[in-house]
Amino acid sequence: MDTSVDRPKFDEVLRAFWRTQGPRQWPAAFGRVWPGLLLSVVIAVASAFIAESRGGPTLLYALLLGMALNPIAMEGKAKAGVDLAARTVLRAGVALLGARITFEQIGTLGWRGVALIVAGIVITIGLGIAASRALGLSRRLGVLTGGATAICGASAAIAIATVLPRDDKSDRELLFTIAGVTVLSTLAMILYPMIVSATRLDPHQAGLFLGGTIHDVAQVVGAGYSISSDTGDFAVLAKLLRVAMLLPVVVAISLAIRHRFRRIETRRGADPLLPRFLLVFAALVVAASFGLIPAAAGTALNGAARGCLVVAIAAVGLKTSPLEMKRVGARAFMLLVIEAATLAGFVLGTQLLITLLDSGSRS
Repeated sequence: MDTSVDRPKFDEVLRAFWRTQGPRQWPAAFGRVWPGLLLSVVIAVASAFIAESRGGPTLLYALLLGMALNPIAMEGKAKAGVDLAARTVLRAGVALLGARITFEQIGTLGWRGVALIVAGIVITIGLGIAASRALGLSRRLGVLTGGATAICGASAAIAIATVLPRDDKSDRELLFTIAGVTVLSTLAMILYPMIVSATRLDPHQAGLFLGGTIHDVAQVVGAGYSISSDTGDFAVLAKLLRVAMLLPVVVAISLAIRHRFRRIETRRGADPLLPRFLLVFAALVVAASFGLIPAAAGTALNGAARGCLVVAIAAVGLKTSPLEMKRVGARAFMLLVIEAATLAGFVLGTQLLITLLDSGSRS
């Protein structure tokens, strides 16, 4: 089954709804997209209810429920709305993530912490590209898994996927990445505090290790505060720095792709060199840093971002057949494990080396 976005029809829907045909034609355009949008929202609400009542990651539930309803979504009137949710709502959610990040939070970690986290991101993404080649996988999957592991799990995978070239494998690779990093993040939340205890890291070091390696924010919070409040605080700050790196990483990937394909004529209506959702992300980071976003508004924007991402993941799940996921294979999961282990080893090893050097200089 071809899971790629039907771009001509999708672009036609967007132009009809927002630009070309004018307000009088909006009701007709909305009539084409509302079934898929409503289906995606219903799945998102159901996923949030299951996560709240039974525990577990909301995004994973949305993904699985969406995949279960794939035959319904792709064979009826829901397709146009599902495509809209999987792209436009997704980008809106990524853009709104900027409201949770400030420059002050980043500066609290100190230059060593910032350098360590940035180096870990670069190494992990580079490893993802190299390892994907060695394992016979696509470079796009290496970028997706490397970025998701290095930055912020599912949110990073979603943001990076919006600027990568698309084909019939795109959706299943994105879904695999989201599912894989969610599983590994849950395991890390359990195992990494044990590593902290065994290596006797201080709260600052432990926070950098947990926040610099665990994929998702919720698992970082769970792991950090299970050790101590100080460790939890540093872990959250380290994690927020990784989230802040989402913008420069996605911009760099977008520039690299445009440079690679610069001789190919760009199709009409293609995304600009710097997509608008990234500009909104940057603007919100600046606004939050200068205190221009009230606390209540920041909470609302954070909730809206989360809601948009859950709806978008439900839509991506609706677009992908469960049978297609099998084609990704065990080598792809091995790629994720290699990336996660390398990132953890680099951050932990660097922390221990710094401790050794500092103790040696004092003696």
